[in-house]
Amino acid sequence: MAGGSPRLSILMVNWNTREMTLACLRSVYAETHATDFEIVLVDNGSVDGSVDAIRAEFPQVRLIAEAANHGFGQGNNIAAAAAGGEFLLLLNTDTIILDRAIDRLMSFAERRPEAGIWGGRTVFADGRPNPTFAWGRITAWSAFCLATGLSALAPRSRLFNPEGVARWGAGTERPVDIVSGCFFLIRADLWRSLSGFDPAFFMYGEEADLCARARSHGARPHVTPNAMIVHHGGGSATKRTDTLVYLSGARIGLALRHLPPLAGRGARAMTLFAAWWRAQLFGIAAAVSRDQKRHAAAMQWRELWSRRSEWRDGPVARAL
Repeated sequence: MAGGSPRLSILMVNWNTREMTLACLRSVYAETHATDFEIVLVDNGSVDGSVDAIRAEFPQVRLIAEAANHGFGQGNNIAAAAAGGEFLLLLNTDTIILDRAIDRLMSFAERRPEAGIWGGRTVFADGRPNPTFAWGRITAWSAFCLATGLSALAPRSRLFNPEGVARWGAGTERPVDIVSGCFFLIRADLWRSLSGFDPAFFMYGEEADLCARARSHGARPHVTPNAMIVHHGGGSATKRTDTLVYLSGARIGLALRHLPPLAGRGARAMTLFAAWWRAQLFGIAAAVSRDQKRHAAAMQWRELWSRRSEWRDGPVARAL
């Protein structure tokens, strides 16, 4: 940044992902040349030496070291409050920037200013497509398809997997309902007008809620395949059952907030049904098998169902 406010503020939230975060930062500086940017990084009380390592290698990063784990959403709210850019780019610490992806995403935003929110494309470390860069919004029908397994049986079907837009159409620039928070570009003034992420979402669902509110303000989120990053996924994840608790609560919260009342209650019922019948199904499979993976899956779904009081009414807003 030569002086004054930067064009772009890159927001990152770290929680015990020191090596991934350092690799991500290296890739940002190595691959971003045409965009005037700053990095604002919030550390959510890491105990793995992240703060000292980041300060030592990247003294130019604006590092905010918090004592507690605020979660992804509130961590980004803290970072955004300290940012000075015209645009904000939310970037996961478990990502790697490829082939000037940030510069390309900024160019895309300049060509499609009406979108308000922009995203790129993600791949795994081995180059395989990672379909989590964009999603369709939850509906009563999509919740039914997910709960009954239709989405898994027909992942490339627009009818039976309506939330999985990246699985059935990833090769062109296009509007989407939800841009993944791992690589999420938004105008700073739009972010501020929406008051950023809702703190009720501690983990998962934050960007879906924000995109829904942004659409009501006239935004039309878009993605481009020309801005590509590696997204490993799960870098800051807690145990698998906790992840399912967060995801289930987030889905119910999104349905109750953004769908008509009857459809919202239907989607909630389907989310509860999905946990119940999977607990039964995997329990039966584990009882007649010695396969350790089946036993592990049965334990996870049984625990999710037994903990339904934590998530049946909406998002979990605290660390588990």
